[in-house]
Amino acid sequence: MKHITFILNPISGTVSKAGIPALIEERVDRSKFTFSIEETQYAGHGTEIAAQAAYRGDDIVVAVGGDGTVNEVGKGLINTDTALGILPCGSGNGLARHLMIPMNAAKALDIINDGEIHKLDYGTINAMPFFCTCGMGFDAFISMKFAEAGKRGLVTYVQKVLEETARYKPETYEIVDNGGSSHYKAFLISVANASQYGNNAFIAPQASMSDGLLNVIIMEPFDALEAPQVALELFNKTLDKNTKIKTFKTESILIHRSEPGLIHFDGDPKMTGADVEIRVHKGGINMVVNKNANKAARQPNALQTAFSEVFYDIDRLRSSVVAQGRRLQDVVRRTLQI
Repeated sequence: MKHITFILNPISGTVSKAGIPALIEERVDRSKFTFSIEETQYAGHGTEIAAQAAYRGDDIVVAVGGDGTVNEVGKGLINTDTALGILPCGSGNGLARHLMIPMNAAKALDIINDGEIHKLDYGTINAMPFFCTCGMGFDAFISMKFAEAGKRGLVTYVQKVLEETARYKPETYEIVDNGGSSHYKAFLISVANASQYGNNAFIAPQASMSDGLLNVIIMEPFDALEAPQVALELFNKTLDKNTKIKTFKTESILIHRSEPGLIHFDGDPKMTGADVEIRVHKGGINMVVNKNANKAARQPNALQTAFSEVFYDIDRLRSSVVAQGRRLQDVVRRTLQI
């Protein structure tokens, strides 16, 4: 019999976990697995429990929570034979969504029962592991504001983005990789192992966790009229086509900025030095995946659909304003020529 350890973070995300232990009892396939459930008591406890489970030789350790919990548990399993499973109960669930793990807990447990395990990549930023995305600039700044808000969820995240976008000042970065050194003034730099931040916001639509490469996304500064278009493309998986976005793939990258500052890894903010080194570790973690992922459809939730419609309407208005402005400029030019 194989053994699963479920590690439950009781305070992560926006979803109540009161019924999760009973659902696990009901849903786990007892013809294949024995299991145990443990709750985290403090920051870093999930890593300790996971490492102990791997040392015992447990077959699967399941993170019950959001991307922060997944990161904490996953750190205890890298470069071991024990696989990481996800029961998504967070506010964004970026890694689970990338892997096409259902947001419904019962269906996610069915994926774990299937026991499909692949060797996938993970990354490190200044030696700190991440599995989904990391970065600096505006997204790290928002991660800090989101953490300080005390209230989770997409609405809170969007509120912080809207509050802070106009006030945030882009920085200049020096980026060094195999292609040499370049300088960029950037709104943010994101480095993605998986495709999205969470809530189906696709920062790197083409990212793969099995190609041994990281996707680097450099977002140049943009004005308020361009913001709705950027937001729309983030949700409809076309951000990489935007002219304000530069992307490339690499195994490692060194980023230098003028002074120490914020970074984030899997959404958790942290202060670090001026130099930031990011690299991929190919096939460094075993993960439970959805064997039917290619057949599943990525559906935005109702709130995202509503945002997309609003952004579309705003973008139409922006286009109209721009067109009117050009016509006015033409009239002024003709008048001056009279």
